[in-house]
Amino acid sequence: MAYSPMTARSPDELHRASTPLELFFDLCFVVAIAQAGARLVHSLAEGHPGAGVVGYFFVFFGVWWAWMNFTWFASAYDVDDVPYRIATLVQIAGVLVYAAGVSRAFDDNDWAVAVTGYIIMRVALTAQWLRAAPGERGEARTAALKYAAGLVICQLGWIGLLFVPDDLKRWLFLVLLITELAVPVVAERGHQTPWHAHHIVERYGLFTIIVLGETIAAATVAVKSAIDEHEALDRLLPIAAGGLLIVFAAWWIYFAVPMHQHLTSNREAIPWGYGHLLIFASGAAIGAGIEVAVEHAVAKAHISQVAANAAVMVPTALFLMMVWLLHSRHFKRGLAQQLVLPVSALVTLACIWSGTHAVLWAGLFGVVTVAVGLFLSTRAGAATSAAV
Repeated sequence: MAYSPMTARSPDELHRASTPLELFFDLCFVVAIAQAGARLVHSLAEGHPGAGVVGYFFVFFGVWWAWMNFTWFASAYDVDDVPYRIATLVQIAGVLVYAAGVSRAFDDNDWAVAVTGYIIMRVALTAQWLRAAPGERGEARTAALKYAAGLVICQLGWIGLLFVPDDLKRWLFLVLLITELAVPVVAERGHQTPWHAHHIVERYGLFTIIVLGETIAAATVAVKSAIDEHEALDRLLPIAAGGLLIVFAAWWIYFAVPMHQHLTSNREAIPWGYGHLLIFASGAAIGAGIEVAVEHAVAKAHISQVAANAAVMVPTALFLMMVWLLHSRHFKRGLAQQLVLPVSALVTLACIWSGTHAVLWAGLFGVVTVAVGLFLSTRAGAATSAAV
């Protein structure tokens, strides 16, 4: 369709699914995620976890926030006409520019290229909100204009970031981060944009698959490179097998519940959507941790065995806890079901001190976690059926 008036879509629309353009948009974020993960690997392997984690969080926030803003807007206003597609392709160009600036931002605190890419993304999204406003009335129109104004104010702040002294940049970053997070809360006060619950859950699930897929890709490349340079199969195979089991378990656990049934309003959706920053970041960081474990196994990382194990176990435990907090706890009944993921996270952290086979032990325990969860769910279902 060449042109269509931009009006809100129904939140009760049947059979709503992700479009090919949305899938293409998601795919382009793989580049930025890979860049952030690569810098995290370097920092952890060189024994600089503090600087590495902070830099990774800052860079990943930009990736996640740009993706999230597009996703929620598209859920409410995707008309899939030519102007909409062009605006989305401009945002994709901004993603690629942002990815090109990740290493400078991470290593040198130089945000010029990254902010340029970010502004390209956000200018296109601002244009989308300004296009949506005329098709709305009353509070809905006001909400669209608030979004556009909030985006402009934040972008002026990001431009200002480039001109402050280096020692103040990260503090200003935190201020801008809070300001960005406040925009949807302020804009939707009095009016909830008509996002589609099933569509939103699907979009978040697809991005979770992307970060877990990036983990598999990063780990595969790391193991291949190590094998090419060293004959260390006895040390690398347990890491590869354990890493694969961890990712499989993470995927299974994330998609175990019908989350769209819980998202009925912004009261549930905003904390759920914001909390996914830690799910996405930790999911991608698992792959970085596996790379660090591989580098340690072939004596290329300048850290201890415990530190190498922690590079995998900490993001894995964080992923499990956040999935429980945002997903699982809303659908589990009884203490036993509620404790499965928190206990699994604690056991995963304990694997930090389990020596050279820590990744394999964590992977095997991930499989046990899935099996226990299935057993308890099946037993609870059988008890409910018997009661009925």
